[in-house]
Amino acid sequence: MPNIVPCLWFDGKAEEAANFYVSILDDSRIDSVSRSPADNPSTPAGAVLMVEFTLSGRPFKGLNGGPQFPFTEAVSFFIDCVSQEEVDRLWEALTADGGSPGRCGWLKDRFGVSWQIVPRELGEILGDPDRVRAGRAMDAMLKMNKIDVAELRRAFEG
Repeated sequence: MPNIVPCLWFDGKAEEAANFYVSILDDSRIDSVSRSPADNPSTPAGAVLMVEFTLSGRPFKGLNGGPQFPFTEAVSFFIDCVSQEEVDRLWEALTADGGSPGRCGWLKDRFGVSWQIVPRELGEILGDPDRVRAGRAMDAMLKMNKIDVAELRRAFEG
């Protein structure tokens, strides 16, 4: 079976982004950094071309490709958080220094990458067989930026 690895196209900030991501996610590391050779006519000698890194045990590549292709919400990374504390920590880290909050657990980090920071409990609440209770929780979630489990539970319980 082929190994599929996401490759993120950055405008010169692949190494900075990879270092940031590995600093906030467990089981993460920089695996390798490829630099431009002296005879490359399109980039200065030693400039970072590609970064291979692991996030939460999964491989990624970061390519310094230039400004031609900015990130959009069409692709996002979903983080299944086990606690509100994890939601809070990741939300704060990813929206810091130029990141921007979005609705319903979505955000963009300072590099323009979209993330969904979602407490695991959200799926349990919204999937509850009592559709009235689940509907109240859904209505509450639709008004949130960062998802607040306690507030969801209050809405769910009515």
